[in-house]
Amino acid sequence: MAEERDDLAQLTSAEADEIERAAEAALRPRRLAEFVGQRVVRDQLSLVLEAALARRRPPDHVLLAGGPGLGKTTLAMIVASEVGAALRLTSGPAIQHAGDLAAILSSVQENDVLFIDEIHRLARPAEEMLYLAMEDFRVDVVVGKGAGATAIPLALPPFTVVGATTRAGLLPAPLRDRFGFTGYLDFYEVAELEQVLERSARLLRAELTPAAGAEIASRSRGTPRIANRLLRRVQDWAQVRGSGVADVDAARAALEVFEVDERGLDRLDRGVLRALCVRFRGGPVGLGTLAVAVGEEPETVETVAEPFLVREGLIARTPRGRVATAEAWAHLGLEPPAPPDTLFS
Repeated sequence: MAEERDDLAQLTSAEADEIERAAEAALRPRRLAEFVGQRVVRDQLSLVLEAALARRRPPDHVLLAGGPGLGKTTLAMIVASEVGAALRLTSGPAIQHAGDLAAILSSVQENDVLFIDEIHRLARPAEEMLYLAMEDFRVDVVVGKGAGATAIPLALPPFTVVGATTRAGLLPAPLRDRFGFTGYLDFYEVAELEQVLERSARLLRAELTPAAGAEIASRSRGTPRIANRLLRRVQDWAQVRGSGVADVDAARAALEVFEVDERGLDRLDRGVLRALCVRFRGGPVGLGTLAVAVGEEPETVETVAEPFLVREGLIARTPRGRVATAEAWAHLGLEPPAPPDTLFS
């Protein structure tokens, strides 16, 4: 039963596992002109890349900041594709020692694009090595230990670092300042997600009606990754229980099966709201207590459910704990409790 709950929660999570990333790979746009949404970042990045090609030099280092599932990895791949360079992928958690980064940098070729996902999680020694590599295109490899240790400078060919982060505030200023361009990715509008779904449906050879696309887009939390995930589930329902066409009835029926409501809330989201409103009379209540009430880990509630609920204006975080808003009561179809001074009037 717990495994089933995890599957349902995963459906509207902006994070992706290995299987999910493999499915996404087939849907990723290859060129900037194919990329839907993020108009400001797309225009800025286009200018940076075109200028670099005109100068016949690698583009400046690029930092992409924004929530999970908004297209940071896709844009990194597009950067490499647009300049005709090889792409090398790694992540901050995978680089825990300076030697790990030195091994990666020593194999970088001229004009390569090195993509570092979750760059804010780099270990400090590796971070300091990256400063030098990005600014001077060299690294100092230490040979030996103790008093006999020797630093041997290793020259690197010009290359481009593309860093992605979901928490730009955790990046130290010296690292952030070494990026020539920083793009901040926003959540998508429903109309933009409809365009994403239309393109994905063509690639998946799914027959998606415009009304069904609008229905899915409105429940996708402003995130293309979630929109594509819901599209695949609607396609499954249409093929197994429907006529094969992903129309609006199929979309609504499929999303009801997977417990995604008309506002994009899933089982966990509604569980948090119901516990907050019914069991704790709207709060305030601490994160740990709220997590116990819904049978989840505090980290799951804080990182999976809470950001979306706060963004939607359904709960508020206060110094005393989490509080349900008037919209939360309305969404659950409940009446908020009377203010304390009118309880006995």
